[in-house]
Amino acid sequence: MSNRIITIEREYASGGREVGEMVAQKLGIPFYNREILQMASERCNVSPEYLETAEEAAPKSFLYTLMLTSSPTHTIEENLPLSDKVYIIETNIIRELAEKSDCVIVGRCASYILREMQNLFNVFIYADLKSRSERAITSYHVEARRVEAMLRKIDKRRETFYSINTGGNWYDKSNYDMCLNSGSLGTELCADLIVETAKKKIF
Repeated sequence: MSNRIITIEREYASGGREVGEMVAQKLGIPFYNREILQMASERCNVSPEYLETAEEAAPKSFLYTLMLTSSPTHTIEENLPLSDKVYIIETNIIRELAEKSDCVIVGRCASYILREMQNLFNVFIYADLKSRSERAITSYHVEARRVEAMLRKIDKRRETFYSINTGGNWYDKSNYDMCLNSGSLGTELCADLIVETAKKKIF
């Protein structure tokens, strides 16, 4: 029996990370988000901040990335720019984490990377503009005059990252088992719904 994995993709400032943390805590399993970036930075021997910049740079194309991730060689990886190498490294880390134990993984196309796993539960967290704007201002300290532009910018970056690396549509509901509006439900209820549904589906 394979390990049981919950993946969460989320709109910026929808509270997806907080939901993921609560789900992991309620189930008593590991939680991974920026921890994956930290692991990748150690393998690349560069700072997490520098790697995050590379992580945000889109790879050349979906087919190019698919070719490399399906049959990468040490020589090929050595010659790759960091923006392409980081996705391959993070892909390997995500697979290793999923093979190690049950866990919750936020972002980084984990739902696609682990799509062949039997016990996989994929969630998308979204929220209305007002709720996200308030969270961005109060929790992430984004200036009010810049908040809407920031929401659009980061959502577009995540959508592009997903599209290029998977060939799919980040917003396509068919990619997920559950889509939840944290703006109307609240993060606590979202976490409870994920936990209870995941218990019936994969736990």
